[in-house]
Amino acid sequence: MYMVERWKNFYDQLGKEPKLQGALAGVSIRSRETGDLLYDHMGDIRLHPASNMKIFSCAAGLAILGESYTFSTELWIDGETENQKLIGNLYLKGKGDPTLLQSDFDNLATVLKEKGIREVHGNVIADDTWYDNVRLSQDLNWNDEHYYYGAQVSALSASPNEDYDSGTVMLTISPGKSVGEKPIISLKPNTKYINLINNAVTVEMQHEDDEADITVIREHGNNNVVIEGNIPFYSASIQEYVAVWEPTEYALELFARSLKQVGITYTGELHTGTTPEHATLVFSRKSMPLKDLSIPFMKLSNNGHGEIIVKEIGKVMKGEGSWEAGLVVLNNVLEKLGVDTSNIVLRDGSGISHVTLIPPNVISKFLFRIQDEPWFNSFYRSLPVAGNENRMVGGTLNDRMFGLNVHAKTGTIMGVSTLSGYLTTNEGEELIFSIMLNNLLDEEDGPAIIDRLVDYIITEASKTIVT
Repeated sequence: MYMVERWKNFYDQLGKEPKLQGALAGVSIRSRETGDLLYDHMGDIRLHPASNMKIFSCAAGLAILGESYTFSTELWIDGETENQKLIGNLYLKGKGDPTLLQSDFDNLATVLKEKGIREVHGNVIADDTWYDNVRLSQDLNWNDEHYYYGAQVSALSASPNEDYDSGTVMLTISPGKSVGEKPIISLKPNTKYINLINNAVTVEMQHEDDEADITVIREHGNNNVVIEGNIPFYSASIQEYVAVWEPTEYALELFARSLKQVGITYTGELHTGTTPEHATLVFSRKSMPLKDLSIPFMKLSNNGHGEIIVKEIGKVMKGEGSWEAGLVVLNNVLEKLGVDTSNIVLRDGSGISHVTLIPPNVISKFLFRIQDEPWFNSFYRSLPVAGNENRMVGGTLNDRMFGLNVHAKTGTIMGVSTLSGYLTTNEGEELIFSIMLNNLLDEEDGPAIIDRLVDYIITEASKTIVT
């Protein structure tokens, strides 16, 4: 009777949400201590998880690769060095590191100079063959490919800042010097890899709350980036990210700039290729360990990191850095962690797929099961924390559910809003939950609905506990 009465009120709370009419609301709530299922609504129905998929890819990465695993970027040469001249080719080989910044390419060039190379009498070659050349996951919508969250995946890429959105460039767009002029646009990193087509206009500010109305689109198949719209004359600068076409060549262009900056010249060309077996390793740069990379991955819901982890586990376990191999490995490790993979559909590592299907009860059971794993603390630390305004703590929950004890992964794609993780009620009871809203008319309604449901679990449902 305690169970029925307690959660009957929560069921009634679901019915009070008018924007859930015609939508699907999957809910699963368990005891964090025992794993017992306390309540579910459509808990065994397969639903789209959006970025709740990252719960599985993050856990799989930690389980297979390990908390201390690092990604490498290497310098190789295939010739002899004499009188500060390399008679041969220089190779920049990527092994999946999504954290490479312009400063890292600068450091690689400096290392080369410190090793006595001032001239390369040959080509500078980018090697991305650690992964396959399939750049986009199989279900990515075509109109998402120019956004930072749909960036192409390569074993060699670059990021504009410490959010580590690899394969993207950040544009800072500021009003022109006078009304009618084009806005002023600066790039980070400073690169000529993209071609800016600035059709935007600086306009008079009509009202104090006028905001910029700017769109930034990279054309399919090239790096023409078209900027259109209006920005008020007294407006603050705005930042937009754009995903490049072919991130390997983007990284190579940044590396070439770094070589020039430190005074290293080359006589040949810049192009992509494969490092020969007889080449000599000059230097290997290591990324931060996976336990630390999991912070920007999960806190900021970085799609590229999820896809890289899938390709990396495929490379490590099957010798093939592809989504196909990685998803086989992902399913295998989830089986070992107690997931019945015959009841789910996994199509990527990020959750951007509208084909991936997972029931809420599977997510909550998984979150219970992994608490005994040696890497769980790293996983738990990576989850966004409700109401914490520090981006690298609160992440995608930094402006939600202030005052509530919630550590959980968010998820949003068109028509879908999800949240799964751990919470503590006002009575001190620790619960695991998964709330998955599908078929919403507007996914932007989802977070507010979910927040009300979580608040009810914490503040109201807990009151009905019979001691």
